[in-house]
Amino acid sequence: MTSVVLLGTLDTKGVEYGWLRERLLRAGVEVVLVDTGIMDEPRVPADVPREAVARAAGTELSDLRAAADRGAAVTTMARGAEATLLRLHAEGRLHGVLAIGGSGGTSIASRAMRALPLGVPKLMVSSMASGNVAPYVGSSDITMMYSVVDIAGINSVSAPVLTNAVAAISGMAKAFARSSSARGPARLGAGGRPLIAASMAGVTTVGVDAARERLTELGYEVLVFHVSGTGGRTLETLAGQGIFAGVLDLTLSELADDLCGGVLSAGPDRLSAAGRAGIPQVVSLGALDMVKFGPLESLPEHARYRRVRVHNPSITVIRTTESECAELGRRVAAKLRVATGPTAVCLPLRGLSTLGAPGGPYHDRRADQALFSALREGLRGSAARLHDYDTHINDPAFGRAAADLLHDMIGALRAAA
Repeated sequence: MTSVVLLGTLDTKGVEYGWLRERLLRAGVEVVLVDTGIMDEPRVPADVPREAVARAAGTELSDLRAAADRGAAVTTMARGAEATLLRLHAEGRLHGVLAIGGSGGTSIASRAMRALPLGVPKLMVSSMASGNVAPYVGSSDITMMYSVVDIAGINSVSAPVLTNAVAAISGMAKAFARSSSARGPARLGAGGRPLIAASMAGVTTVGVDAARERLTELGYEVLVFHVSGTGGRTLETLAGQGIFAGVLDLTLSELADDLCGGVLSAGPDRLSAAGRAGIPQVVSLGALDMVKFGPLESLPEHARYRRVRVHNPSITVIRTTESECAELGRRVAAKLRVATGPTAVCLPLRGLSTLGAPGGPYHDRRADQALFSALREGLRGSAARLHDYDTHINDPAFGRAAADLLHDMIGALRAAA
């Protein structure tokens, strides 16, 4: 039978979890209630008590209480909750997980959810869900639902929200239980076609789409990651797991955001995992001609005198300068020259984005040449191969050429194995 795990602090949210359990049972699913509370006594009985969760983290609940360190206790219980969910999933007793909470409860539950395989339904109802949810979601497929009011009793606002949550997780769990995914760990690439990771932004869509279509023709399944910060981190995480046959990293704007303080940085490890894993990679410099900030009114004072464009109501961009482009070239080269697998760089000499194409507001040959020159110098003597194309990045011919190059690299690596 379909089983939903309820994961939460039954000392502070026991009444609400009891309400959820009752309605899930009415919806025709079994419920496993896991208690991650610490201090006060649980208000409803748990199927997996807090003592067992603490032991799953390698400690005793009494020790956590005695230490009286809330932050450390939350971290420990999150680790125990992670181990508990993984055990329940391995035993076939988890077809979906639902949690509710504020900042502490969301931190515990989301860490545990992130450990579950891709495709296992994960629903987090949180008072934190209307803000920056990246720390909770990470590179997982957690569904976040805003609670509107704090999780403090069942009332005229929380009741319909939680009713929808029950309907959502029960429906997802039943569908998952019927699927083949429930009979074994979710595994990307199980369909048989080799997986390719590709990076894309709105300003590089035409070129990346052409590459994606060509790779699909060649027999690959292409997973496209939006360079939104989280997208780049997800690409890096999955590449580090070795699931990709190749990486087509044509859009690197997250590196510009990391250098210049933009809002969509993927952190300092972007453009590293494929190289460490020895995965064939074809890289270009898409969207390194811009840095992304939030709405226009949020633009930092120092950026207001640059070449500013409103990309959409939520995103404002500025053009990278010649000196910034040179530094970006050095950073890209430093990452690629230590790659352990086949690596090629495709340079679109006529522009790096829709804004940077000839005639566009960000077309700047001096800045682009500073980027290209620093990259060439940084890769001198390395195994990475450079390919110049007298076109801009959104020319479909450029995308197809990059795809063919990656296909050839993958084939050569397999032939040599």
